[in-house]
Amino acid sequence: MKALDESLAKEESSYLDYGYYEVLAEKSRILQIKLSPILKVLKFDKSKSSAVDTIKAITYFQGKEGNINSKPPLEFLNYEERKEVISNDKIRISLYKALLFRKITENVKSGSLNLVSSYKFKALDEYMIPKDEWEENKELILKQAGLEKFRDCEKVLKELEIILDKRYVETNDNILNKKNQLVRIKAMNNFVMHTPAVETEESKLSDYLPDSRTVSMQEILSTVSNLSGFLKCFEFYKTTHGRRKPSNELIIAGIMSLGYGMGNNDIATISKGISSSALENIVNWCFTTENIRSAIDEILRLTDATGIPNLYLDDNKIHTSSDGQKWKVMYDSLNANYSFKYLGKDQGATVASFIDKRHFLFYSTVMSSSIREAAYVIDGLMYNEVVKSDIHSTDTHGYSEIVFGVTHFLSILFAPRIKCVKDQILSMFPGYKTKYKLKEYNILPTHTINIKIITEWYDEILRFIATIKLKRSTASQLLSRLNSYSTQHKLYQALKEFGKIIKSIFILKYIDDLNLRQSIEKQLNLIENNNKFSNAIAQENDHSFIQQTQSEQIIVTA
Repeated sequence: MKALDESLAKEESSYLDYGYYEVLAEKSRILQIKLSPILKVLKFDKSKSSAVDTIKAITYFQGKEGNINSKPPLEFLNYEERKEVISNDKIRISLYKALLFRKITENVKSGSLNLVSSYKFKALDEYMIPKDEWEENKELILKQAGLEKFRDCEKVLKELEIILDKRYVETNDNILNKKNQLVRIKAMNNFVMHTPAVETEESKLSDYLPDSRTVSMQEILSTVSNLSGFLKCFEFYKTTHGRRKPSNELIIAGIMSLGYGMGNNDIATISKGISSSALENIVNWCFTTENIRSAIDEILRLTDATGIPNLYLDDNKIHTSSDGQKWKVMYDSLNANYSFKYLGKDQGATVASFIDKRHFLFYSTVMSSSIREAAYVIDGLMYNEVVKSDIHSTDTHGYSEIVFGVTHFLSILFAPRIKCVKDQILSMFPGYKTKYKLKEYNILPTHTINIKIITEWYDEILRFIATIKLKRSTASQLLSRLNSYSTQHKLYQALKEFGKIIKSIFILKYIDDLNLRQSIEKQLNLIENNNKFSNAIAQENDHSFIQQTQSEQIIVTA
């Protein structure tokens, strides 16, 4: 599918001078070489696919091993496409195959075709708690997921209605009464908001160190390991024939090799008693995502146990934040895509990092640069057992109304920094617009919540959230599948409508609460400073990935 999209995009400029179908037929040979072997072995879930005509054409293609004869199925083609495919009573085989590939791509993205085995393109139900299990054990599942308080849809919506109404009243009254003097109204739903910077005392790290001597990274890692034992987490992926435990020196060398982006050969060259082959073996077999994340957890537990980081907590609430930065990918990768705004003509990936108020870096992941970071925000919040977020902030790239809705069920206040807040659509329950207009308020709702769709799909919303909380599937898997549908899924619409309620409550509080705005800015500064720090360390390869797979890229960034 990616190969088809990229090939078609490159030829888009040729369509005006040379007919679309002629270009497609001409380039079909390249597509066939790439896609025919894949299509021959793909297994589609026929029971959960509605694209019957496309299934028929796929079955024919697979049965003939890709060798199309003069009478293939044509039902999946529209009238214009059939006219182009049949020329002088003969089938234009190359064009037929190209159109079949395109139709399969469209159907998979729309959800009318689902694969039996896939990370991203199975039927949505396949990712969620099975329907029969949900109906039989709903109360137990809700209890296990900690969702009992959300069981009653009517009660939940009524409580949110009261909260949202109160927010509209307080926010507008504080502006009218001059209690909030940092917001200046220009017109209806048009305002200017000032947020003074937080004044902080700057201090140098050297002020807290016993002396000014240089401490090597090797010494730092060894000291931390002696206290936390995190190096013990680096076990061989498979233990066979009594393989010995890797030495701490080799593991530290591997960490430095990946962290600095220098490569195993360079580290081995400047290290005493370490060979390039031994280091390569350790990195290949001991540096897995599971091992690295276990090691990070051990370090976080040690740091948390000291109690010192809690000095940063002034309200006993854990405020976390996440941000993504674009990195070039030097070689072809399924986890890379083009982003002209950030990478020019190069392809790249987005590295998303998570940090809390106490400077705990607790999670990172890598995704294609074309994917919005919002889908992965929930993954970071759900992954870690040491850091439990009370408030989470992102910039505009990490926010969506779906994330507002999901985080509410996770009992996390989602507090993003949204660009141009005044342009955001505010929502309200039916029947309130007249009430606010009579009070001459200036910040008013322009959207009425669709209560009906939330109520109709509330049971599925709970099943969706329970799937995430019980870690049956990741949030990014579920949200990516929902987002991939070309026509919005009803569950997507319901979650989005619910999220509009939570988003409106937040925006009104954001306008009214200076401390909240400053807290968000301060927390986002932490993650941005962390990104600068990681850029300063990884000087090799021009801040680019030489790794091609997602798992290898995650290992490097972790």
